[in-house]
Amino acid sequence: MVNRKLTGAHYGLRDWAMQRATAIIMLVYTVFFFLFLIGLMGADDYTEWQAFFDKTWVKVFTQTTFIALFLHAWVGIRDLWMDYIKPFGLRLFLQCATVTWLVGCTVYSFFAIWG
Repeated sequence: MVNRKLTGAHYGLRDWAMQRATAIIMLVYTVFFFLFLIGLMGADDYTEWQAFFDKTWVKVFTQTTFIALFLHAWVGIRDLWMDYIKPFGLRLFLQCATVTWLVGCTVYSFFAIWG
C-alpha cells in the first residue's frame, strides 16, 4: 500500500507550473500571430492566409497552443470546482462535464487544424 500525501508545501507546485508553462506557450503564439497579422495588413486575398496556415510547422504550433489552452482551462476550472462546489456529487458531475467538453474541444481542434 502506498501512502499518498494530500497536503503540504509541494502539492500545488505541479498545477502552478502547468499554468505558467501553458500561459507562456499561449503568449508566444499570441505575439507570433499578432506579428503575422501586422505583416499581412496589405494582403488582398485569402490565398496568402491559406498558404501560411497550410505549413506543417504552423499547424503544429497552432495545435500545441490549443492543447496548452485546454490544459490551462482544465487546471483553472478544476480548482474552481474544488474550491467553491462543496457537494461531492455536484462537483464530480461538473468535473466530468468539464473533462468531456475539453476532450471534445481537443478532438474538434485536430479536425479543424489538420482536416
